[in-house]
Amino acid sequence: MQLTTLIIEKPEAVNFILGQTHFIKSVEDIHEALVTTVPGIKFGLAFCEASGACLVRWTGTDEAMIELAKKNAQAIGAGHSFIVFMGEGFYPINVLNALKMVPEVCHIFCATANPTEVIVAETEQGRGILGVIDGSAPKGIEDEGGITWRKGFLRKIGYKL
Repeated sequence: MQLTTLIIEKPEAVNFILGQTHFIKSVEDIHEALVTTVPGIKFGLAFCEASGACLVRWTGTDEAMIELAKKNAQAIGAGHSFIVFMGEGFYPINVLNALKMVPEVCHIFCATANPTEVIVAETEQGRGILGVIDGSAPKGIEDEGGITWRKGFLRKIGYKL
């Protein structure tokens, strides 16, 4: 077995969701979940088929996000994995529960805009995602100033009243 880390390539402000699913039908079902949860959403989705033709299947509503999804899915190359890139101004928090409710979705590895590395294992059979490194390690413990900043930030961006 060989372990590799792959860097997700994307613009800094772009959010993505990386997960595992179990059926080719996932491509259409995830697409439907995204567009019905957030009308007008801009996204690209790519899915690594694990049997049959073993193609990177794809869909989406935004050409740039579709290209990011196809490029990163092909680089990861892990069977039954999927990746969704969301256009600027669209966020995982608005679609994550809908994705988790798609019957074929087995696991979500991450939902982030942070720099991310994917830990991939490769054997003679194929590739699988072991996990992710999402962002940076903590640099300390939050103090009262940090609490004040966090609460203010969440209210400023409209996620808390």
